[in-house]
Amino acid sequence: MDRQLNHKLFIRAVNLFVLLVMLLVGFICAIMGITVYGPERVMARLSERPETQTPPQPVPDVWVAPDTSAIPNDEEGERIRYGRKLIANTAEYLGPEGKVMPISNGMNCQNCHLEAGTKPYGNNYSAVASTYPKFRARSGTIESIEKRVNDCFERSLNGKPLPDDSPEMKAIVAYMKWLGKDVPKGETPKGAGLVELTYLDVPADPVKGKMLYEEKCIVCHGRNGEGVKHTGTTGWLYPPLWGEQSYNTGAGLYRLSRFAGYIKANMPLGATYLEPQLTDEEAWHIAAYVNSMPRPGKDISKDWPDITQKPVDHPFGPYADGFDEQQHKYGPFKPIIEQRKKLSALVKK
Repeated sequence: MDRQLNHKLFIRAVNLFVLLVMLLVGFICAIMGITVYGPERVMARLSERPETQTPPQPVPDVWVAPDTSAIPNDEEGERIRYGRKLIANTAEYLGPEGKVMPISNGMNCQNCHLEAGTKPYGNNYSAVASTYPKFRARSGTIESIEKRVNDCFERSLNGKPLPDDSPEMKAIVAYMKWLGKDVPKGETPKGAGLVELTYLDVPADPVKGKMLYEEKCIVCHGRNGEGVKHTGTTGWLYPPLWGEQSYNTGAGLYRLSRFAGYIKANMPLGATYLEPQLTDEEAWHIAAYVNSMPRPGKDISKDWPDITQKPVDHPFGPYADGFDEQQHKYGPFKPIIEQRKKLSALVKK
């Protein structure tokens, strides 16, 4: 009897010890998770990715960037590699203290064109070579790749244009052409550009966006949208979203649908088009808040010479549809679309 009792006590002691060890390990893991990701990220991941959830599957035929190891080892290859460096580390070469020339605000091209312009639905360059030169209604002209690149320098980087014949422009164009080398001429592959979100039935709300921003975005981009720089460098780890060092009012991301689509598939950090962390509504509201904040201005008086071609979310008049700037900036956009359809039908008659 004593031997059986001692055996039972021993088993209970072992079980208790194992239980305590498991609890200790779980506690340590939880603390480490909160330290690395923050409590909101940990809880979000626990709630969004249950063990029984089916892993997301890539959309068929989405463009995949060519492997950089395939860049040729010749003079053209060196130009392509330099172009990639300029996209990834624009500030180092062309920022306010750039070692080549100081022509931009200190952001990198890949702050908007993610992963050096290769991320699906991350504003990538997959369709540049296949679709340019092309007519763009914003300028009312046929634009070259060089013109499009300089649009980004003057708008998103709030800077000055690169000379078309400069080694830097030639390198950037060479890199973009290499990325799109397998895309048939005239085609735009799946995964190019940004995701398109369904329009809300109500205006996007900067007040709601501010609350969401403080919950989901502040840890990287700062309470005042100031961003975070790489330690010891001139480039940004997380770029400024407003203020003097951010994109100006002529940038494509200043249009609400563009910025909402951008953050839906890519933000907060770690999100992808397959695993978004925001709902469509949240993306619209955050975009409204960010684009309601002050930033550099841009003379866009020559943009959209045919005002009937202005996008529904272009935030500056004049317009041909009778709606004001407030609605064109925040929506709702569906009434504008319906009105334009009616006006178009009248013209056709």
